[in-house]
Amino acid sequence: MTVSQRTLWEQGTRPGRQVATLTAGATLVIVLGHLLVASELTLVFDVTFVTFCVAAAFTVRPREFFVVGVLPPLLMLGAMLTLALLGRDAIAETGDGLIQAVVSGLAHHAGALVAGYGLTLVILALRQVAMHQRLPAQAAERRRHQLLS
Repeated sequence: MTVSQRTLWEQGTRPGRQVATLTAGATLVIVLGHLLVASELTLVFDVTFVTFCVAAAFTVRPREFFVVGVLPPLLMLGAMLTLALLGRDAIAETGDGLIQAVVSGLAHHAGALVAGYGLTLVILALRQVAMHQRLPAQAAERRRHQLLS
């Protein structure tokens, strides 16, 4: 492998703030779309949430892994808070208060949160390992090119 070839684990080049903003915006669109189409959050939301988390983990640049590493719980909390404010019936009973609705929504979609967060952390860890393994290979490749020049 030459220095210019990159693996899937090394492809992410987007700034953390940009990735977080785009992921939050896309999640907001899905949440608002659910409010218009369905009376409650469905499996579509859960699958989309996990997909967004995975995409964020692959697209962020290595220096900013922390931003994406803490994103899934905050993203889910933001989605549930938005729903509790705009369409409480989608995640809770009609008479539930704001905090109770948020907690109820988090409880009902805990599986998606665990899956999204777990996959995000695993992908970031694999990317970190790949980056550390690549550094010695890059140095050796540079030395080889210098000797040939």
